[in-house]
Amino acid sequence: MTMTSNDTITGLAARAVGVTKAYGTGAASVVALDDISVDVRRGEFTAIMGPSGSGKSTLMHCLAGLDTVDSGEVWVGETMLGDLGDRGLADLRRNRIGFIFQQFNLLPTLTAEENITLPLAIAKRRPDPDWFAKVVDALGLADRLTHRPSELSGGQQQRVASARALLPKPDVIFADEPTGNLDSRSGTEILRFLRRSVEEFGQTIVMVTHDPTAAAYADRVVFLLDGRLVHELSDPDADEVLDTMKALDSLGA
Repeated sequence: MTMTSNDTITGLAARAVGVTKAYGTGAASVVALDDISVDVRRGEFTAIMGPSGSGKSTLMHCLAGLDTVDSGEVWVGETMLGDLGDRGLADLRRNRIGFIFQQFNLLPTLTAEENITLPLAIAKRRPDPDWFAKVVDALGLADRLTHRPSELSGGQQQRVASARALLPKPDVIFADEPTGNLDSRSGTEILRFLRRSVEEFGQTIVMVTHDPTAAAYADRVVFLLDGRLVHELSDPDADEVLDTMKALDSLGA
């Protein structure tokens, strides 16, 4: 896939171009991504779905600079990750990418506020107080800032993790099964916030999920099978997503 327009490139928060990734060697080698190309457009909510082993988490990890690729190119904005060394990748992940994980990944000895501001503290940056207040208000955390993770419900912990991801104003937030450990009510709260962060704050979200209802919050869903991009839905509803997943499951069976 060749980009010929600067406007096209600047309209992308991230992209993979002809990416291949395999694990293991010889007969034990498993191809996780097979010459895959995909664009992540700025200001949109993209969901990545596929059967188990389709490569969806590997794709997210490569796009986020958490894993390397064997061939092809990965870009965040106008930065090609293959040109960066370890320090450059660390700087990119700290300053330009936000992460929301299924396991929350909060530090137990820190308060909610300290967990939220931790990436900025590590980068020796002070949070914008107005932006901090807006994020905290959007997530309903104003009365929980002095609480430690053990004093918070799972939904509250994931809201803290979401605030932490959004506070540095990253180019893109990667969410890996963000509702996987939550009850349906808490999961819905997180998904509504992610949707709101796109619509009101112009944030770019990439979410890996197995849940058709969660995927229906996205602007588009890309479907992987055997490490390849095989289908895409725009403005999806949960029934469309479910039907597509059933079809892919039958192909992968």
